[in-house]
Amino acid sequence: MSRSIRVAITGGGLAGARLIHALVKHARLDVHIFESAAEFRDTGAAIGLPRNALTALDLIGPPAVQSLERAGAGPMRGARFMLAQGEDAGSLLDEADFVAQGKRITSIVHRAAFLRELLADVPHERMNTGWWCIFALRPYEEAQASVGKGIVNIEDAREYDWVGDGTYLMHNVIIQGQLVQFIVVAHDKDAESSDSWRRTISADELMELYQDWPPHLNKAVNDLLCGEPEQAAIYLWEYPDAHSYVSGPVCIAGDAAHATGPWQASGGSMFIEDNIVLSTLLGRAETPAQAQMALKVYDEVRCPRTQRIVRSSRGTGIIVTGRGKDTGLE
Repeated sequence: MSRSIRVAITGGGLAGARLIHALVKHARLDVHIFESAAEFRDTGAAIGLPRNALTALDLIGPPAVQSLERAGAGPMRGARFMLAQGEDAGSLLDEADFVAQGKRITSIVHRAAFLRELLADVPHERMNTGWWCIFALRPYEEAQASVGKGIVNIEDAREYDWVGDGTYLMHNVIIQGQLVQFIVVAHDKDAESSDSWRRTISADELMELYQDWPPHLNKAVNDLLCGEPEQAAIYLWEYPDAHSYVSGPVCIAGDAAHATGPWQASGGSMFIEDNIVLSTLLGRAETPAQAQMALKVYDEVRCPRTQRIVRSSRGTGIIVTGRGKDTGLE
């Protein structure tokens, strides 16, 4: 009879929680997760899980899908890209519609809730891009009053992405209509390639950035994001391509391997894809030597795909902030 293979997961965020959730079902694997903080927690507001992530969760198994449902994930009926500045401000640029396409598009889930549910079933034994970002969660009724009932509507839940001139705003409904997530992004040229991680943005600076946006969005920024004199913002970072994700019996996954910008909502999806690949390969290993071979296969499969997504996300970010060389605000 083959002996158990010990697996240690370092990091108790969403990627680590998803991985142990996928591995713990394999009887031959003795899996433990380690976190240096006093408790398991994740930072940020919510994440989007598009079609490939939902498919990977299906493959991991019903418990993974149930964790997503228990966390209050809300399926979006569609996503709309809107022009926020320029001659055609307020016009629809593009749309993905669940009903028209007959395919699920994306689900939005609160990070902390998803982490909690993923761990509920687990036994208890760099490169600065110059873009800064503010995440905010606001009560549904408050957001609807500022943005408008036609746009913030749980009965027709859609993600809206507004394209500005060096600025960007996204909003969607999460936790089954309890909260609305707002993300605002702007470019800070002085921060490009710097080592800055955070900065503060004054309410006056925010209002100035969005002053010539459509009235309802200008009102939303003023009402929902400028109530305090300052807001904490984080700079968006991404990793340069790694030569490999594996060294002997050690591998990296998730953000440790391929941190990316948020522009394609692919960070969470890549974590889940990492997990299904690692779970499938390690679940079939019967010896430590086979486990190391499984890691090599993981490396060969995941490196090219994830690094391509990081580059693609960067290009998308340039486009949706109105800085595309061939697109601009047109």
